[in-house]
Amino acid sequence: MASEIFDSLPYYDDDLQKYPELKAKVQEEIARELKESQTLHPRVPPAIELFADNALLKAELQRAASNQPFPKLDSLRYSLSAPSSTPGTEEEWRTALNNASAQLQHQRIRQQNVALLQTYGANGWRIHNYLLESTAKQTEKALEELKELTVEVNRERKNTQDRLGKQLTSLETRWTELISSVLQIEMANVALDAEIERLNKKEAELAEL
Repeated sequence: MASEIFDSLPYYDDDLQKYPELKAKVQEEIARELKESQTLHPRVPPAIELFADNALLKAELQRAASNQPFPKLDSLRYSLSAPSSTPGTEEEWRTALNNASAQLQHQRIRQQNVALLQTYGANGWRIHNYLLESTAKQTEKALEELKELTVEVNRERKNTQDRLGKQLTSLETRWTELISSVLQIEMANVALDAEIERLNKKEAELAEL
């Protein structure tokens, strides 16, 4: 596979500074390309669809994204309602008793959760914060390393382009000098040919006399 050749040394070329009208045209072209380009780069991964397999979480994400208010909690299922009729049927009392049992079990679970939180919550939160701080430090370190690598790459590119630019400028100057020398030699040859032709004519005239 042949290597690509880029005929550009942005760190060395100063055409845009020399010719302001050229810089304006470049800016217009860049703006036009950015406006026309609506497709993402092939290396950009496709968008991730969150909670594709969970309809409830997906609906909640859409609700939060659209800034819709959170639906009110259904407090009826937490109330201890007695049978609506007096004295009440056996089925109504059985339903009320089951509801009371469920409410009691729910309160027991809440008490257990509060006790667990008081016993282990503080340490769990400290561990969670420690992990977050460690992850943040690793991310910041990776970011600094990436910035340093970027600066080093740009510095190396600048030094390489400055070195190659000076070589190109020297070669271009030498090429200009050689072209000028060739033109001078050609002009001298033309002058010599004209002089030789003049002398030949003069010799022919003398020979006739």
